[in-house]
Amino acid sequence: MDTATRQEATRILDAGAAEIFAVLCDPAGHVEIDSSGMLQDFTGGPVSAVGDSFVVHMDREALGDLPMGRYDVTVTIETFEPDAEISWSILGTVRPGIGHRYGYTLSDTDGGTLVTSFCDWSNARSDMVAIFPVVPQSALRATLGILDRVVRARRIR
Repeated sequence: MDTATRQEATRILDAGAAEIFAVLCDPAGHVEIDSSGMLQDFTGGPVSAVGDSFVVHMDREALGDLPMGRYDVTVTIETFEPDAEISWSILGTVRPGIGHRYGYTLSDTDGGTLVTSFCDWSNARSDMVAIFPVVPQSALRATLGILDRVVRARRIR
């Protein structure tokens, strides 16, 4: 991993890859597992292929770093391998887009699924690289803990 352009966090979840992947394909799941506090709500349905998209209603004030207030971003799926990998690009108030990706990889392991959450800005516009990472690695790690809780809660419903 090139830590100059990518950060990631991993955790083994006591759940199958299909259960976890279902949360990651669901816009509601993105809002539920967000540890930054920026993702407020969504418009759109679950994704099932590269090119699918949905809108996330954001509040940057949760980070307290930039006075952006509330705004919308379009999440567009860039990688979609069922139960193995999902990644997406973001198009928000900055046009053209910044060029970064968020995503997850999943792999079976003894006792569950190894989940890696990542932010990759290796293809970000050179004039925007200085803003990365937007959220710290600790937030990626915290999101994995919340993902674990959400997967278990959805199992009970």
